Amino acid sequence: MISAGEASGDLHAANLFAELKGLDLELECYGMGGSLLAAEGMELLLDCRELSVVGLVEVLLQYRKIMRHLHSLETVLEERRPDLLITVDYPGFNLKLAKFARDRGIKVIHYISPQVWAWRAGRVKQIAAAVDHIAVLFPFEEAIYQQAGVPVTFVGHPLVDQVKTELTTQQAKQKFQLDNRLKTVGLMPGSRNSEIERLLPVLLESAQTLQNRLGKLNFILPLANSINRPQLENKIEQSGLNIQVVQNQTHNAITACDAVITASGTATLEIALLGVPMVIVYKVNALSFAIARRLMKIPYIGLANIVAGQRVVREFLQHDAKADLIADEIEKLLSDEAYHAQVCQHLSKIKAKMGRGGGSLNMAKLVQQTLIHDKP
Repeated sequence: MISAGEASGDLHAANLFAELKGLDLELECYGMGGSLLAAEGMELLLDCRELSVVGLVEVLLQYRKIMRHLHSLETVLEERRPDLLITVDYPGFNLKLAKFARDRGIKVIHYISPQVWAWRAGRVKQIAAAVDHIAVLFPFEEAIYQQAGVPVTFVGHPLVDQVKTELTTQQAKQKFQLDNRLKTVGLMPGSRNSEIERLLPVLLESAQTLQNRLGKLNFILPLANSINRPQLENKIEQSGLNIQVVQNQTHNAITACDAVITASGTATLEIALLGVPMVIVYKVNALSFAIARRLMKIPYIGLANIVAGQRVVREFLQHDAKADLIADEIEKLLSDEAYHAQVCQHLSKIKAKMGRGGGSLNMAKLVQQTLIHDKP
């Protein structure tokens, strides 16, 4: 059984499931996920897109729905008793489900560590009580769990393999019929509908500000599969901007860009691995932000900066997520060649810090070993 939350969890779980099928295991697989897991052939019992929210207050507002889904999956665990439960990311939900399974003698592997190195370090104890094994994406995470006595395997980050394009920037612009003479700015408002509501207006206002200052620009928006496209296109139409929306070609679209304005999240690593300068925007409910700020142990919120261990790209958080400030930084990236080159040089070091490739296959082999070891 797999329980994957949100678009990134669905992606990682789908890649894992694809690798598992290639290992000639006779698998029956069911659980919670999204369209990608369903496309790989998993029996989809619950659609994770229904639970896609960000921020502590936002989670509380959806609490009853979240708990209904949790109890549904707990019932499935009791009735169908899988040989293994794989929980993927989404820790607030999945660690509860993992504890329920482990208490009933069902083996659990949690895939993708919560950011215990950034905030809420006490969750390591919660994880130790809930899972039999944890598979982590970053090499520095392994020592954290080893010190806490939690069985851990560093499998590597799947993005190292997944983020690639054979196109140059100019070729990518031609592919999307963008004017090669103009600078191209990418807009990536996130993979949750709640992020579209909160961040897309900021990104659109920033794009308008840039166009007013610099004249005509290309704008491209790679759309996450989890997003309601009519909702997004209606907002774009109201802005009056000419923005090309593309689906299922995120990496080619990023490659076409000279700079990107992106929501915080996994997307910042994708952009960094492709070597494109960016600014990171983060905005949630005011109370959620105030609480998170008190709990944070590190100075950055963007994964690209966290992995780099320094501020490589600017972050505009909460009250600083303003169009004029964002436009100032993008304008500098577009017009100051030395500054653009300096940021690109720092981005090039992030891939080396993310470790070896083969993350999905390494995870699949860990699952295979667990299943074979547990056979009677």
